[in-house]
Amino acid sequence: MSDGEDSELSSDEVLSRKRSKGLYILPNLFTLAALFGGFYAIVMAMNGRFDQAAIGVFCAMVLDSLDGRIARMTNTQSAFGEQMDSLSDMVSFGAAPALIAYVWALTSLGRWGWIAAFVYCACAALRLARFNVNTAVVDKRFFQGLPSPAAAALVAGFIWLMTDIGVAGADVRWFMFALMLYSGLTMVTNVPFYSFKDLSFKRSVPFVVIVLLALGIAVINIHPPIVMFALFVIYGFSGYALYGWRKTKGLQTSVISTSTDEPDERGLHK
Repeated sequence: MSDGEDSELSSDEVLSRKRSKGLYILPNLFTLAALFGGFYAIVMAMNGRFDQAAIGVFCAMVLDSLDGRIARMTNTQSAFGEQMDSLSDMVSFGAAPALIAYVWALTSLGRWGWIAAFVYCACAALRLARFNVNTAVVDKRFFQGLPSPAAAALVAGFIWLMTDIGVAGADVRWFMFALMLYSGLTMVTNVPFYSFKDLSFKRSVPFVVIVLLALGIAVINIHPPIVMFALFVIYGFSGYALYGWRKTKGLQTSVISTSTDEPDERGLHK
């Protein structure tokens, strides 16, 4: 571009171009915090603090749910942020739960233990890769397969609960083995899981919704390990229940959409 053309640009356009060359701090800060949660979980597991490791995974899950919403609310989405989020998810919800579960219980199973941990980790990677390439064709109201944060919450929640009540990992190693396979394989199925993405923080809600949220927080605080694990067990099976209900009603079961319009404007097909 010539000097004459540069002089024709307004100050706002020049500032916009300069900003586009940089990175947005706020959403990436939440992504880095989620990554730290996964890293912290691994370190705690190496030190035998499995309750703290599980809490680290849950903290990463909360932070991961916020970075995308904050990026959309502040209009700071970027391709870099999307890639950073996927890499953070692989550490926090793929590698971290697999390593924590292996150190806590699966190591006593020998070869079968690390195979189960690897299956979970590999399925998490496949789930994230499929999510990235199918973003434009999947109905945003649903996830295609169990989302990796929920799978990680199932694993970490079980470890947190057992640690809290004083049960050693070796005593429940085969249940941990089955849970790892269930969580991992469910991530790569086509079973629909509700995504909650059609809920908007910008819309007004009835007063009773705020009351219910307050009650929900109070219930979680009664005994966090039991309540959190129970919630994600329900969610972890909800996809199969939804699939079976749609199947019996003769409704479409696939979350792959026939168009790339908004969720309420596109139809599902088998």
